Amino acid sequence: MITATGAQIIIKILESKGIKTVFGIPGGMILPLYDELAKSKIQHVLVRQEQAGGFMAQGAARITGKAAVCLATSGPGAMNLLTAIADARSDSVPLIAITGQVDSAAVGTDAFQETDTFGLSMPICKHSTMVKSAKELLDVLPKAFDIAESGRPGPVLIDVPHDVFEDKCSFASWNFLDELNKDKTESPRYVHTPYTRKMQSLDSLCAVSSDLFAKSGRAVLFCGGGAVCSKGAPALIQQFSQKFSVPVCTSLMGLTVEPFGTPLFCGMVGMHGSYTANRAMYESDLVIAVGVRFDDRATGIAEKFCPNAKIIHIDIDAAEINKIYQSSVAISCDAAEALAVLLKKIDTPECRPAVERNKEFWLKNIPLYAKEMETIYPKDEKHPAQFLPRIEALYRKLHADKCPYVTTDVGQHQMFVAQCFPFRFERQLLTSGSLGTMGFGLPAAIGAAMQCRTTAQCQDRRVLCFSGDGSILMNIQELATLAEQNLDVTVFVLDNECLGMVRQQQQVLYKANYSGVFYSKMPDFVALAESFGIKAFELADFSRFDEIMEQALSGSGARFVHIPMEQYNVLPFVAGGKPNIEAIRAGKCTKSK
Repeated sequence: MITATGAQIIIKILESKGIKTVFGIPGGMILPLYDELAKSKIQHVLVRQEQAGGFMAQGAARITGKAAVCLATSGPGAMNLLTAIADARSDSVPLIAITGQVDSAAVGTDAFQETDTFGLSMPICKHSTMVKSAKELLDVLPKAFDIAESGRPGPVLIDVPHDVFEDKCSFASWNFLDELNKDKTESPRYVHTPYTRKMQSLDSLCAVSSDLFAKSGRAVLFCGGGAVCSKGAPALIQQFSQKFSVPVCTSLMGLTVEPFGTPLFCGMVGMHGSYTANRAMYESDLVIAVGVRFDDRATGIAEKFCPNAKIIHIDIDAAEINKIYQSSVAISCDAAEALAVLLKKIDTPECRPAVERNKEFWLKNIPLYAKEMETIYPKDEKHPAQFLPRIEALYRKLHADKCPYVTTDVGQHQMFVAQCFPFRFERQLLTSGSLGTMGFGLPAAIGAAMQCRTTAQCQDRRVLCFSGDGSILMNIQELATLAEQNLDVTVFVLDNECLGMVRQQQQVLYKANYSGVFYSKMPDFVALAESFGIKAFELADFSRFDEIMEQALSGSGARFVHIPMEQYNVLPFVAGGKPNIEAIRAGKCTKSK
């Protein structure tokens, strides 16, 4: 028989799950777990604020698709973590958050640093629970990993009272973990609506889908974060696009599903999406939607997004199907599984005429749509549209054509990166999409770099973090963590001395009635980074661009680059109440200060 405390059980299960790093800050109610953590091989990264610890865990999880772990103590520690948990839920990121709680007997008495973590976290978690005994952990914690990683991924929070960490229980052996950790095959779930509520086979649903394709002449693949998360789906999407001459449009979260530069890749749709993608969606007569939610930022006015298209919606989360648009065929299962069958069903003589119609239409029109974007930004070397591709090209030159991971914060710089940075492999971009959380970029970059250290396929990749002068100050204290861990992260701060996205909206939508967007006092960012022991550069003189970038992108350890810039606007820009194809592309939307 084995006798173990709740804290010992947690550490043993984390080790069995292959967890090598956890992110957090200790406090009184979680100290028993830290006592056992110090005896284990798991590395603890001491963050400076719990929210950042949650974002670091996200950075690690987004690279691998496997759940990462963050820790917080009761009360304010757990509350600080909630924003990162909500962000993970919104972007379907697998996360395990373990929080300390006051002793079981004190719960509900307004004890020191007591908050209802379980109750507060329920609406923003995929699953949340408070354990009552050490024995419960033997079941709850392994299941937490299954819940976080299966189906549509998401965060799971486990709230553990202080006494439960120290509670003991006895059991036969640890062998049960071998069975729990085996890969599990999910039961297929297929739905076909609105014609019938009866469950149908994937084969029959894809047969109906191929019939729809056979009648099309302007089919489009619309891919979201679910397409990136599904193992093997990006390769199948690329195959589908090339084989059947179908263009690929994406949401922000779906960007890396197709490599930059392929002829039928249209880019991102939405408020700041490319004219090419928005126009392609509008002209389509069939939309094959893969792992995408049709959210408002992507669609604009819903009835004018793809007004003449039938929709085949593939999503592992059945709740997302028919939520915004009524689909002609709805397939609720893993994207890669559905695409593999659909490819075979369409690769038939019956569908060849449709393939030719698609090829003729799109190869003629996509270059015309793309031409609309050529003059949208000035040819100013200091504009992000010009220097972001230069950074990527120089990085590949310095690193034998290998590509970096990229994180962003939220704001104009995020949209410039989404539009202009050449992404070349899946999961390359880590950004806060649905919740749009400022302060995400730096800690996510730290978590990604920590994961790269222990993951063979990305050990030699640097992480580039693009932030703004507003966003970077949200979690700038984590420069201390970055320096402490000596990680290969380069932080770029695009500094326009304001909250750029809000300023742009006030300029365009509120007659330039600016309120609460301009900073009157900002730190010396280079000196601040250097005070943490980070090698920092000021890029005000672009004649030194290559010289500074070579130092910022090579070698080992952290780098920081401050880039002063004018107050450019992100284009295109879809004003409220307008359809995506009526985006402002020039004229009114120019730089201003």
